Amino acid sequence: MRKFIFKDTEKNTELVLPVTPPSFEVSHGIKIETINMHTLGDVILPGYGTLPPIRLDCMFPAKKYSFNQPKTNLDPYSYIKKLEAWCDNHTILRFIVSNTGVNEQIIITDITYGEKDGTGDVYATINIRGYRKLTVTQTSKTGNKPRSNDNPSSKTQVYVIKRGDTLSALCRKFYGNASLYQKLAAYNGIKNANLIYTGNTLKIPDKKSLI
Repeated sequence: MRKFIFKDTEKNTELVLPVTPPSFEVSHGIKIETINMHTLGDVILPGYGTLPPIRLDCMFPAKKYSFNQPKTNLDPYSYIKKLEAWCDNHTILRFIVSNTGVNEQIIITDITYGEKDGTGDVYATINIRGYRKLTVTQTSKTGNKPRSNDNPSSKTQVYVIKRGDTLSALCRKFYGNASLYQKLAAYNGIKNANLIYTGNTLKIPDKKSLI
């Protein structure tokens, strides 16, 4: 039987589902952004990998069955308690399916469970999501240290671009003046002020830095 394993690598503990789920499905893909270009029409821009959800329908037995994994704990709610703790504590886990290529870093987003046949067995649905640590790396093609702003402002903030955003709309939102979009583009090193991408970040400085 395949083993479905949740592993807490920091505490070196793991939970093996006591009954192998009847099926599972894992998706793999990338994010696609569609931009409408003047005179050209829609253009598709491939992005980075997505983090699709995975759903597991499983059973936690209260009795000894022939299909139980070895050393199964016959207290089904002990499994539920462990999974809920991982969910509530935002614990980063590894999800492993034995004898497959599935070995992913995940978090548990929610768990639904209950009894239905009077045996004391607990049936549950576990929803998990791939996890990717957010890191910020600053590099310079020339090898020189990044140039510091001569007049640094404590009011500079970082904004994550959302779908439908434009620089002129953002300038209207933050500065009350949409005409500053070219200067905001230059401040962020953007060559084409009419082309920004969802998920990228913008530095939003004090208005005085753009005038």
